[in-house]
Amino acid sequence: MNLKRRAVAAAAVLAVASAGLLTVQATAEATQTDPGERPAPCPDLTVSRGWHGENKARLQRMIDTYGHCGARGHKGGAKPVATFDWDNTVIKNDVGDATMFWMLRHGKIRTPRGGDWRTTSRYLTDPAAGALAKACPATGATLPTRSDAACADEILSVYGEGTTTSGKAAFAGFDHRRMEPQYAWLAQLTRGWSTRRVKHFAAAARQENLAAPIGAEQRVGTGKVTGWVRYYDQQRDLIRTLKKAGFDVYVVSASPEPVAEVWARGVGIDARHTIGIRNVTARGMLTAHLKGCGTVRDGDDSMITYIDGKRCWINQEIHGVRGAAAEKVQPAAKRQVFAAGDSDTDISFLRDATRLRLVLNRNKNELMCRAYDNGDGRWLVNPMFIEPKGEKADPYPCATTGYTERDGTPGPVRRTDGSVIPDQRDTVYGAPTPSSAP
Repeated sequence: MNLKRRAVAAAAVLAVASAGLLTVQATAEATQTDPGERPAPCPDLTVSRGWHGENKARLQRMIDTYGHCGARGHKGGAKPVATFDWDNTVIKNDVGDATMFWMLRHGKIRTPRGGDWRTTSRYLTDPAAGALAKACPATGATLPTRSDAACADEILSVYGEGTTTSGKAAFAGFDHRRMEPQYAWLAQLTRGWSTRRVKHFAAAARQENLAAPIGAEQRVGTGKVTGWVRYYDQQRDLIRTLKKAGFDVYVVSASPEPVAEVWARGVGIDARHTIGIRNVTARGMLTAHLKGCGTVRDGDDSMITYIDGKRCWINQEIHGVRGAAAEKVQPAAKRQVFAAGDSDTDISFLRDATRLRLVLNRNKNELMCRAYDNGDGRWLVNPMFIEPKGEKADPYPCATTGYTERDGTPGPVRRTDGSVIPDQRDTVYGAPTPSSAP
């Protein structure tokens, strides 16, 4: 072979080799993500009506920043956490109330053991136990609240007002920052039923309350009580968008957990992401004792998902913090990015949120004092989306009685540094168009 032929042959070999290398390189590049490629855009909130001022825009910016599509997204690490109270935050009205009213109307409350009402709550006073025993005959497995108006009235008064029908205090001796015995009592009155049956009761109440028109009432005993519930379209949209953006979204409710689970499914939140008051179980049945959190043992019945108790349950169940540490504020990396609530019962877990805290204004003193003070600029105040309250005539009494101490006495609302928050005027209120979507 002469030199020219060798050169031509060599050139041909090099050309084939080069083509192969180019093909391999192109294939490899096609399977890799371009470092300069932009991430997919974050999902957008779609419901605009009902949002006050810049609230929707600020929520969207949070989603754009912390979602998997954002600059601070988790990108394979821990998902950002969002926590929602349930009653009057995601829905209008109270699903615990709806379930209690249904149980009274259908005679589904079990007769206390030995007819002794003190077995239903360690905080029930003797006058309340006596009034309940007098009003409710202990003659059957369940109480005749369907037909016995006096019995239904007494239970409803203790549950709803915290007093007997004669005005005597029904509960005493509890820590007001960890326990609301009226809320706990509903869970305790499900004693003797299985979780499945309680969910059945909640589902039946849900069907009735969603079908009823806004403003409907129902008769329980001799009185009339609220007979309707609605999901807030705005919160449904927010939860959907947060989940789509990669947030881990939880419901943390002071209603019994089986009840909250039934309702939370309506906004796409499963049982694993729903935390409520939990009963101790025995032989597959709910008991009148409650699960504990932090240093509180099961059956001690002294802490529920209420104010500081919500902080504990979030730390324990979501962030994996155990023991005494669960009762304390955690480092920012072990706290929720976002929280939403409507009441003083939500104040601790709202304060723990590191980015934004959404408050629906129901004129609750401590909550509105802190939200309006807004020391770090992270509080968003919004009127309720259905039947919002009008302007509160007097300022919130932040400097004197806005805070409830552990023993129930009122005191001033203090910032983290100990300084007292001055009284605050009510400035965010209005009348968004009601939604009737179930």
